[in-house]
Amino acid sequence: MSEIVLCVPDMSCDHCVRAISSEVAVVVGVESFDVRLDAKTVRVTGTASEDAIRAAVAEAGYQAA
Repeated sequence: MSEIVLCVPDMSCDHCVRAISSEVAVVVGVESFDVRLDAKTVRVTGTASEDAIRAAVAEAGYQAA
């Protein structure tokens, strides 16, 4: 199990958090995740790849830096 932390600089409100959370939640291999608006980060624990997490963030309409 690993931890991936991505910065999402365009995240600016609770809607952003909900949109990203709903996409990350369905990625295969995600055990847990935390989307932080104040830090503009997405922290994921599990076996999912970084590419899969980045794709989920993109599907929500945001780009992970």
